[in-house]
Amino acid sequence: MIRENVERLLKELPPGVELEAAAKTRTAEEIMEAIRAGVKIIGENYIGDVKKVYPVIGKKVRWHFIGTPETQKHDLLRKKNLEIFDMIETIDSVEIAEEIDKRCKSIGKVMPVLIEINSGREPQKSGVMPEDVETLIRKIARLKNIKIMGLMTMGPRFGNPEDSRPYFIETKKIFDKIKKLNIPNVEMKYLSMGMTNSYRIAIEEGANIVRIGTKIFGERKK
Repeated sequence: MIRENVERLLKELPPGVELEAAAKTRTAEEIMEAIRAGVKIIGENYIGDVKKVYPVIGKKVRWHFIGTPETQKHDLLRKKNLEIFDMIETIDSVEIAEEIDKRCKSIGKVMPVLIEINSGREPQKSGVMPEDVETLIRKIARLKNIKIMGLMTMGPRFGNPEDSRPYFIETKKIFDKIKKLNIPNVEMKYLSMGMTNSYRIAIEEGANIVRIGTKIFGERKK
């Protein structure tokens, strides 16, 4: 099933749009099946999940951290975990950026990151408010061991996919604005938006990374 799901998605995605398998709670066997079908990016929300599957999978793919850094800071900042990740998609404060920068400097690594936008202005969600994005990016861009590569936003997980469109439109506008500013150490290359419920809308509004879990792996077991 996983193989067929991935192959169907890869045929559906337009050129230039990358499929990221959101692998929260999935086993190494499930993830390997997705990789064999063509997945090249694995997104993980929890360091604990990475510890279970990385020894089996290793660097067969690119690893993206898509969880909330503040809640897992202790584990995320460990040298061996920073060495695993190829990108952190959920940076939303100078404080966490500075800590990642400091740890990456100690291991001689420049960490690609995306800035997470709270485009829906939802108090329960992480992410920087749209009006504060430019200020945050200018501050983080001064750090030497972080490289800002674009933006990320969530949008609603459930409900009518069309409800996500305003969030994606606003994030794309911010993306285009920042790109035009030509801020040093900022390369607006990736726009990570959309999940199983909303990825088609996200692509229509400019996403070039879509984070898909359920449509690849099926519903998570309780």
